[in-house]
Amino acid sequence: MADAFHITPGLAVGITAAIGLAALVLPIYMPSSAPGMPFKIRSLSYITLLFGFYMAWNIGANDVANAMGTSVGSGALSLRQAVLTAAVLEFSGAFMVGSHVSHTMQSGILTAGVFSGKDSLLFCGMLSSLGAAGTWLQVASYFGWPVSTTHCIIGALVGFGLVYGGIGAVYWKSLARVVASWVVSPVLGAVVSFVVYRCIRTFVYSAPNPGQAAATAAPIAVFLGAAALSFTVFPAKASLGMAAAQALGLGFLAAILITIVIRRQLGGLLGLYCELPAEDQGDDKAAKQLPSLMGKVEGPKGTQLRIVYSVFGYLQVLSACFMSFAHGANDVANAIGPISAALAILHGTGLNTSAQPSMPIDVLAWGGFGIVAGLMVWGYRVIATIGQKITELTPTRGFAAEFAAATVVVLASRLGLPISATHTLVGAVMGVGFARGLNSLRGEVVREIVASWMVTIPVGAFLSVVYTFILTWLVPSLV
Repeated sequence: MADAFHITPGLAVGITAAIGLAALVLPIYMPSSAPGMPFKIRSLSYITLLFGFYMAWNIGANDVANAMGTSVGSGALSLRQAVLTAAVLEFSGAFMVGSHVSHTMQSGILTAGVFSGKDSLLFCGMLSSLGAAGTWLQVASYFGWPVSTTHCIIGALVGFGLVYGGIGAVYWKSLARVVASWVVSPVLGAVVSFVVYRCIRTFVYSAPNPGQAAATAAPIAVFLGAAALSFTVFPAKASLGMAAAQALGLGFLAAILITIVIRRQLGGLLGLYCELPAEDQGDDKAAKQLPSLMGKVEGPKGTQLRIVYSVFGYLQVLSACFMSFAHGANDVANAIGPISAALAILHGTGLNTSAQPSMPIDVLAWGGFGIVAGLMVWGYRVIATIGQKITELTPTRGFAAEFAAATVVVLASRLGLPISATHTLVGAVMGVGFARGLNSLRGEVVREIVASWMVTIPVGAFLSVVYTFILTWLVPSLV
């Protein structure tokens, strides 16, 4: 952590200690473990919140690379900037709109009726699923493997359901969709990013004036991305026409804003250098401002390359922010869904198909805090894998991967296709590598990642069964 953020070891230890202390103390004062409860229920609520924090911590350590890995790898953001930006947006997404996706982890995987009258067993199963998924995510994060947190928690829930509830305890359609996403997600991400990067090379790099071409393409890309995101994440509750009008309006607004930003920040360069031919070297001093990104780049050079990279740097940061907010809103459910289910059992509201467990505000905030904590302490490991180890990234390549992944995820979610954000982004980064040639991909890294995907569900299931056996011995009854 100290080396990654360029801080002293003492400061790194202090930050880690402060996070650990907060994780142990804050649950005591949360309403979900209020002092008015019986001691046993309060103690079990405290333990439940700790298990949930552990899972959320590991989500932050592993999955946040979906949003920020390519931005760091391309140089658009430093690691410190990426972590601070992601911390704000991940927490905001989790706290503001995280509740609407959390019900899937409560009613979409296990058949609650199978466990009717077995509250203690179901409670232990929820805690075991959190612990099992968190354990595997921590192992994956240590080695820098970007695995799917959704697949991990689903594997844990399925393992518990099969062993302790039988075949009828699992919604098999949900499991089939997860298995299908192993193929669908990376393939779609790779195909779309391949097309996007080829378009950049054809219409920007090969244009007579690449800088002007990049400035012209930016509002179009932002319009498409903002419209798709709006249509998917914030659908209008009225007619389809109203939803489309809302998406188009936000898309136009976003396009206008990015045009203003680019003209204000790069207006001088655009006006002075846009008529330079692509092969002109322009201002040597300007070209040297991007030393880490200039090597082995075909197409524009000098100041023209500086303009292109600056434009796509803005675009990549913007797309990373959207991805980060959406990730916090959606993936926090992997932690707080089982938490809220376990708390509902403890507090006597129970689980059934007609009434969903409540989603306390303090639990939403707790999940957001856990994600931010994991990101700060260990998130740099997986960020390095996606941003640097699969293939060499620049702002144009990073934008192609991130834009493709975001587009595939939001549109597939709208259509109900089985998509994993982690697998989609890894596939998108690989697609950019394919567009540059097979020799630009690091095969050994890709093989490690794919192997980690394949074992995620079996490992999560196995650990969940083991943890449930231990917990059912420690917590024999809740009554």
